[in-house]
Amino acid sequence: MMAASKESNPVQKQQDEISIIIADDHPLLRQALRSVLEKQADFKIIAEAADGEEAVKLATELAPAVVIMDISMPRLDGLEATRQIKEKCPDIAILVLTIYDDSEHILAILEAGAAGYLTKSVFGEEVICAVRGVAAGETVLSAEISKQVIRHAVRYKIKPLLTGSGEKLTERELLVLKLTSRGSLQGTPQFLVPPTMRDFLLGDLSLGCTQFWRRLKRKARSPDGL
Repeated sequence: MMAASKESNPVQKQQDEISIIIADDHPLLRQALRSVLEKQADFKIIAEAADGEEAVKLATELAPAVVIMDISMPRLDGLEATRQIKEKCPDIAILVLTIYDDSEHILAILEAGAAGYLTKSVFGEEVICAVRGVAAGETVLSAEISKQVIRHAVRYKIKPLLTGSGEKLTERELLVLKLTSRGSLQGTPQFLVPPTMRDFLLGDLSLGCTQFWRRLKRKARSPDGL
């Protein structure tokens, strides 16, 4: 009985393995990122791409679980590469890792289909958690990027809160908005946030924010606003 159980372990390990392509035009960054990710037993780097065209080609040929994508690359930028990959292989999760932190780049590539967005100011554990998050079908935004998205939403999309009519944000969702708009997450890495606060905030803003954003979008379009 025990022997049969041990024999099945390699199969289970292969099923749980997360295949990854790294797309970035800087060889040293690709090397550094590879060295970090390869320490994880369930990660497998199957290819590297130095430009957007190569990223699209490799992704469509190899069908990885995750593509870690830079935005600024030669021949084809990360935005267009993301669009093409998602059009051809919608099940591939795109995790953006870039220097850009402005709302224009963030919103454009998320609209193109990216599942996550991190800036290159984060590394190590945050990238590892983000890879696992997008591979599991979650939307992953770092604290800094979440703050930018919320600022944009509040400024351009969300109507004033009305009372007595229409669907309202819950107290939990309003608290998340207030904390982020005040900068409570700025400069606070995920692994330094107290566990209870981390689980609360990241549950809505980072690793589990898909439904949260859908609620915001739906309410912004409603006649009653938020």
